[in-house]
Amino acid sequence: MLSLIAKKRDIKEGLDKIRKEGEIPAVFYGAGKESTSISVSKIDFKKIWETAGESSAIKISTENGDVDVLIHEVQLDPVKNDPIHVDFLAIDMKKKIRVSVELVFEGISEVVKSGLGTLVKVLYEVEIEALPADLPHNLVVDISKLATLDSQILVSDIKLPPGVAMITKETEVVASIAEQKEEKEEIAEPVDLSAIEVEKKGKKEEEGAPAEAPVTEENK
Repeated sequence: MLSLIAKKRDIKEGLDKIRKEGEIPAVFYGAGKESTSISVSKIDFKKIWETAGESSAIKISTENGDVDVLIHEVQLDPVKNDPIHVDFLAIDMKKKIRVSVELVFEGISEVVKSGLGTLVKVLYEVEIEALPADLPHNLVVDISKLATLDSQILVSDIKLPPGVAMITKETEVVASIAEQKEEKEEIAEPVDLSAIEVEKKGKKEEEGAPAEAPVTEENK
């Protein structure tokens, strides 16, 4: 199991100061554990987060002992997109838990490769149940099964590791194929130049015509 060293944090200490020292303010709670404020190395956390995600159990080592946790919530800097605060959820390794796991799409669909269809991803994660030690980081979806335009991959088609049960309804569609439609080029109707010339000619003649003399007693 991946492990992360944590330092107990004084809640009165400025968060900016902690971050400038290369640490991330954090907290763990749950499974009968008292909510505890800690800080962890930013570099070490990012490595573990990339490997474990939010569905794999990790161990936090503190001065008061080890705590088994899941990465529950990560607050990101809106500009740098770096983690600035982490919530860890303490868990009991002997009790099954439910988590959402990311789906990873792999393989080659011949109907997509040929250009006849487009891959449509309907689900990006599913809910599973397992003991914390059996939780996978992600689940693979093999899109090579999508061989025709009417092909679909259902939740029931996803292969699960030993000890893992699917909670998401197995009849739900994970991915399908949409027919690739050719974009028809709009052809502009030919412009009737002769009609334009006639119109221009008539306008010029009208503009060049002598103005009609006003009716007076002399030219009645």
